[in-house]
Order: sequence, then structure tokens, then C-alpha cells
Amino acid sequence: MTDPIYKTDALIAEDIDAYLIQHQHKSLLRFITCGSVDDGKSTLIGRLLYDSKMIFEDQLAALEADSKRVGTQGGEIDFALLVDGLAAEREQGITIDVAYRFFSTEKRKFIVADTPGHEQYTRNMVTGASTADLAVILIDARKGILTQTRRHSYLAHLIGIRNIVLAVNKMDLVDYSQSVFDQIVADYTAFAASIGITAFTPLPISGFKGDNITAPSANTPWYSGPTLMAHLETVEVDVTADQAKPFRMPVQWVNRPNLDFRGFSGLIASGTIKPGDAVRVLPSGKTSTVSKIVTMDGELDAAIAGQSVTLCFADEVDCSRGDVIAIAENPPQVADQFEATIVWMAEEDMLAGRPYWLKLGTQMVSASVQAPKYTVNVNTMEHLAAKTLDLNAIGVANLSTDKPIVFEPYETSHDLGGFILIDKITNTTVAAGMLHFSLRRADNVHWQAIDITKEAHATQKGQQPKLLWFTGLSGSGKSTIANLVEKKLFALGKHSFLLDGDNVRHGLNRDLGFTDADRVENIRRVGEVAKLMTDAGLIVLTAFISPFRAERDLVRAMLSEGEFIEIHVDTPLAEAEARDVKGLYKKARAGQLKNFTGIDSPYEAPDVPEIRIDTTRTTPEQAAEIIVERIIGIWSPDL
Repeated sequence: MTDPIYKTDALIAEDIDAYLIQHQHKSLLRFITCGSVDDGKSTLIGRLLYDSKMIFEDQLAALEADSKRVGTQGGEIDFALLVDGLAAEREQGITIDVAYRFFSTEKRKFIVADTPGHEQYTRNMVTGASTADLAVILIDARKGILTQTRRHSYLAHLIGIRNIVLAVNKMDLVDYSQSVFDQIVADYTAFAASIGITAFTPLPISGFKGDNITAPSANTPWYSGPTLMAHLETVEVDVTADQAKPFRMPVQWVNRPNLDFRGFSGLIASGTIKPGDAVRVLPSGKTSTVSKIVTMDGELDAAIAGQSVTLCFADEVDCSRGDVIAIAENPPQVADQFEATIVWMAEEDMLAGRPYWLKLGTQMVSASVQAPKYTVNVNTMEHLAAKTLDLNAIGVANLSTDKPIVFEPYETSHDLGGFILIDKITNTTVAAGMLHFSLRRADNVHWQAIDITKEAHATQKGQQPKLLWFTGLSGSGKSTIANLVEKKLFALGKHSFLLDGDNVRHGLNRDLGFTDADRVENIRRVGEVAKLMTDAGLIVLTAFISPFRAERDLVRAMLSEGEFIEIHVDTPLAEAEARDVKGLYKKARAGQLKNFTGIDSPYEAPDVPEIRIDTTRTTPEQAAEIIVERIIGIWSPDL
């Protein structure tokens, strides 16, 4: 008979298997800790890791050594050092990056994001909150509710987190006063109601001392609620909600390993699917039925939200990355104009009208944002008038995309309603947003079919339509050279029109100033007019400073391939200022002319223009000859 104290290898293996099965089937809770600077977020997470026995002996030894060396906690363990991994964070005693940590208890698995408290790093908090089920809002008991408390609470609610824990931390520093706790809870209750938070769980804690973290504290006999860990282990998270919604799956990849197999791979965002179900591919609207569902482990009889699968269709249907596969009888919407809430994350202000990349799920399109309808004051919830969005601003604005996208309101689907904006030049994420609804004009305004096409107009005129886009500093000679080029084209019998920057501002753009935002709108309008003229078969010349690459690229994208010819009239600033025909540089230097390109507003020279003219070596007449000769070569010998 086997001694019960000792186990055979088989019994040990059975125990391991049982443990793994139990661990595998534990539910997962994703949560964030947020609040103002030095509210104790990192200390709290470190305490949770320590109390849940998720620290190895060597880590504990290193932690004790680091705590003594840093000396911030009077020789006791500084739990924040477990989380604050960046050197800059340790030096400043703040959290900069979003630190993700995993731990588990007997009842549940956890992924926690420690998000920054400093206002300048609010964008990192949005990143951490985007996948969270619960938010722990920490408040320093000595300070009460601060601006960042309000901002983070508003953002958490805005992003869709409905489980809120109000953790009043550092109770040990206010002698565990019930009156202090009650006052903070009362203040937060009033604020929470103003932003739509109808329920939250208040807890008096001390991350440093461990009060009410994993065990009830004798220091708060007046508190009878759960400990933080008990609440995290038992709070209900509806993991089946997405499964009950209509089927949606953004296509990530077209799986075509050989000629005998073609499937569409992606993560199911919502709903269920099984072979034989009728589906619709959006935005095209083509329909088919699912023939089989394929995974690495074989074919499935059905698949649900949260699973990554490959769907095969019974018909040959055009479907590619960025499309959305939906249940046929209840598809999502398709539109190109929307109202959205936008959280601005960049140091540079948003420029209304500037094109950004909009990424929504697997869809990537070009989008421009209009001037905000209003921004939100997180302290008062007041709606404020604004022309732009600056760092950490939260505003509501309309936006438009260059082609229709598949979407659902964010409150219905985070996957098809949440997006980010990416700067086209730097490739950095500048904003996160939530779509509210499509604008009525997106559904009510349609393209009218016209029988006389661009090609017909061009054939009638015996030429290929082009847009010659002259760009350069004020005083570089753009208008002079463009005028000479048009005279030569006119002499050749070509149909052309010159749009000059100064002349356009007397009419079409007379309402615009010279701020960066106004310059963006100036070029957008000119681009639209130039496009209409090229559609009429004309050769269009424009002479505008057009200081930003993004807006010149916007106009290029409006036209067909090869129609946009960027001509950089390259003149050094000193040379342009020495000419100063209009006296503008003199006024700018004297402070009488604000936002003047080259002085207090930037000029972004073209990276690779089709034509570059160095005006320090070339006269305007010579430049015009060069341009016409080049254009003749670009077009055709019979121009």
C-alpha cells in the first residue's frame, strides 16, 4: 500500500493536470488603476501582487534591497517599485508608461494596468482603459477629489467601463477617519451623477499598510463592505453580452495557401456563426453562406464572439482585409460622415480639415475632422466653444472619411465604434475616438450620374487635365512663374486656368485668416475647386504657399494618378525676405503680422516634388521654359 504522505509520479501528474484545468477555466478580469499623481496606484498594485503570492523569492529580495536603497518608505517595503519599471519613473516617483501585470487567486485571473496620473500622460490612461472591465479610481484621503480624478472617471465612463471602484487610499495618514471617507464618497457621488455614473463601490484602504486590501482591517471597524480583493474576485463581468449581439467579424487576412482553399480570417467581434448561415460582406453588400469554419484545431460546428477563425464561403465573393462579415439579415451601417467624441492625445493641436489616418478595427481610411462643436470641461461638465483640440482635450466633432466605412455606434460595439487617428507624416497616434452616429447628409446626398465625363471634356479640348501645384515661401516667385507658364500653355492652344493665392482670398476664402487651421481649410477648398476644374478637362495652375505636406498630399489624393504635379519653387528664406516685394516680411519681423510662414509659422518643404526650381540659379522665364518642357515630356509628345 502506498504511503499517503508520498505520491507516485502518476498522482503528481494528475494533481498538475487538475490544477491546470482549474486555472484554465478561471474567469479573467481586466482592470485599471487610475487617479491623480501620487495617489498610490503603483503601491496598490504592488501590494496586490505581494498579497496574492505572485512574487518570487529573488524578486522579493531585490525589492527589499531596492526599498532600502531608495529609502522612500522609512525602511519598509516600497511596493511601487514592483511596477514602476522605467528609470524616469523611479527617479521622479511617478508612473509614465502603462504597466501591465498578471496575477491570479484561487477564484480568478487578473490583468491590471497601472496608468499614469500626470495630466500630460492622460493618453496612456485611455490606452489602458480601452480593454478594461473595471476601473479602480484612487483618491488620496488627504486631498480629496482632484481634476485628474474627474478626468479619469469621465474617460472611464466614456470608454464604456461600468464597474467603478472608488478606492480612498492612504487612510492611515488621516487616522482612518470615517468622516473624511464619508465626505469624499459624498463629493464623488455628486460628481459621478453629473457624468452618468449611477453606481460605484467605495472602499477605505491603505495600499502601503494593507488595510482592506485582502483582509478586513481592524483600523476601520465602521466599514462593513468587502475588501478590494474580495470585490475583484466576485464582481460580475458579462462575458456573454457580445455573443448575444448580431454576428460581426472584421477581416484581418485573406487565407489562400493554395488554389484549393480560400478563407477569411479574423477575430469574431460579436454574435455566433455556423455553417449554412447567410452572411453579408460590407461595405460591398455582397452575400453568400458559410460553408465551413476552420481553425488550427480543425473545423468547428459553430463559433462565438472572442474566437479567431477562418470562414469559407459557398460562393466566390470579393472580400479583403478591412471588410466586415456580418449576418445577412442584420448588418451594421456603412457611412462616410459621422459625429464622434474625440480625446486628443498629441502635443500639437488638432487642425480642422487636415487629413489623418483613421483606423477602426481592420479598416484604415483617410479622414478629416471639422472644428469641434464643443469641448468638455471635466470639472464642471460644461460644454465650451472651441476651434481646435489641444493635448488631453475631450470634444465632440463631425468627421468625414474619404470612402465609406463599416461601423456601429460605440455604445453598441466597441470594435466597430472605437477608432484612433494617426498623423500621416509622423505615423504617431494623435487621438482616440468613439463614433456616435452617421450624419443624415451621409445617407441623403448621393452622386448624380453625369453623361459627359472627365475623359470626354479632355478629348474635346485635346489635352490631358493636370494640376500644376506651385508651392514655396512668400516672395519665392510662385505667382510670377505660374503666370509665365500659363501664358506659354495659352500660346500652345491649351485650355488652362490659374488659381492664385492672393486672388482666391478676395472671394472664395475671404472668411479665412492665416492661422494653421485656416491655412488647412484654405488649401482644402482650393483643392476641391481645382479638382472640379480638372474634371472639366482643364490644365489648372495654383500658386499657394501651402506650407503643410499633409494638405498638399490631401489634394494629390483627390486627383487621379499622375494628375497632380508638385512644383517646389525653392528659395532660401533670406533671399525671399530680401526681395519682400509686398513688405510682408518687414511687418512679420515687427510683430505686426502674426502666423507668417517662415517667421512664426513653419513651412514644410516637399520631400520629392515632381519638379524643383532653384530661383537663386534660374530666372522666372527660364523656370517657365523648364516646367513646360518637363510637362510636355510627362504628358505626351503631341501636347
